[in-house]
Amino acid sequence: MNLDSSPTPPRPDAALLALRPSVAAAASSPTSTVGDFLHATLRPVLKLQNDALLQVVADFVHDHHLPLATAAPADQQRRLSELLTRNVKLRYTIVGIVTGVFSSEEYIFYRQHRAELNRRLLELAQRRVLDQLASVTTL
Repeated sequence: MNLDSSPTPPRPDAALLALRPSVAAAASSPTSTVGDFLHATLRPVLKLQNDALLQVVADFVHDHHLPLATAAPADQQRRLSELLTRNVKLRYTIVGIVTGVFSSEEYIFYRQHRAELNRRLLELAQRRVLDQLASVTTL
């Protein structure tokens, strides 16, 4: 059987969109700008993927032997921030966790604005992880 000749199965866009929680300030208009996309797509997807995001970061902390549980709170913030900023593998994993649940239309928009959206996505993810530092240290 030749796998190259088989058609790509359609994305379950409606099911992906139905999974997302509502976010108070999410725009209901179509995603025509990066700002619209941030509010209408990135924030709800990050909220949906919150547990996976925290678990992935906790796994990276464990794999890199960062003593977060025993460090002072300021030191915990600094170490985790450095990990999220400098570890390229972790950054790409976070991007994959988020973009993996985009609809087809959202992914097309993402590809057109990848650099800006990755920057914003990683900033939001870092803020989310640092705000839930206690959860990361207990995982």
